[in-house]
Amino acid sequence: MLIHAPAKLNLCLYLGRRREDGLHELCSLFEPLALADLIEVSAAERDEVSCSGVEGENLVSGALAELRGAGWAREPLRIEIDKRVPVAAGLGGGSADAAAVLRLAAGEVAELPAIAARLGADVPSQLRPSLALVRGAGESVEPLPEPAPHAALLLPDGGGLGTAEVFAEADRLGLGREPEELDALAARLRELAGAGASPLSYAEVLVNDLEPAARSLRPGIGDALEELREAGAPVAILSGSGPTAVGLFADLAAARAAAATIDRDDAIVCEAGRAP
Repeated sequence: MLIHAPAKLNLCLYLGRRREDGLHELCSLFEPLALADLIEVSAAERDEVSCSGVEGENLVSGALAELRGAGWAREPLRIEIDKRVPVAAGLGGGSADAAAVLRLAAGEVAELPAIAARLGADVPSQLRPSLALVRGAGESVEPLPEPAPHAALLLPDGGGLGTAEVFAEADRLGLGREPEELDALAARLRELAGAGASPLSYAEVLVNDLEPAARSLRPGIGDALEELREAGAPVAILSGSGPTAVGLFADLAAARAAAATIDRDDAIVCEAGRAP
């Protein structure tokens, strides 16, 4: 069996205050990208997980262990991950892989959302990759209508920027909005995105509150965002905790033309808003 684990893009990310559990309240729009890891699942003598280019334990191993702990009785599996999504790039690749494995147990294990939340903040939204309004620390996921077609140009800058590091820097900088403001933003995002419009039509709310913290740790993010704007991107944003800079375009042709102008080896062009 071959399954896809699509990357996710934070169209916006509004940051709340740090909670007592150490996590932060968020208000974000997530959408899937056509860029995806490929996961091959086959029968084996014992559960095994391997991931190209990534050594040691990963979220997929944790997902499989959680399923077994919940009584999932499927035969032992070999899970081989062909990484296409850059690692530690703010695109949720590891979370997408874990969610894809959890989907194997759909209808067989009742508590998949709770398992997903235990694995990581981005995992619940990837159980059903679609445009969604995400609240809490990522555990509250409200699916929204599929958006009109559009495309993305990604500049990952090598990845390697840790989420915890970026959130710690955000705390140091004193970033964070009050709960009432997050509630008002959620209502506005629900209204704007709820009609299935292209995100390009509500560009004014596509803001990432983590950008100052990420740029503090990786100043090159600012250069990448400026490159995208100079190449004609109507919207240039940071995805998640970075360092991936993203330009949104009306279609693949426009995104490819911009990629040719920028001429960076790490540029990735893909459709946005729909899982493969």
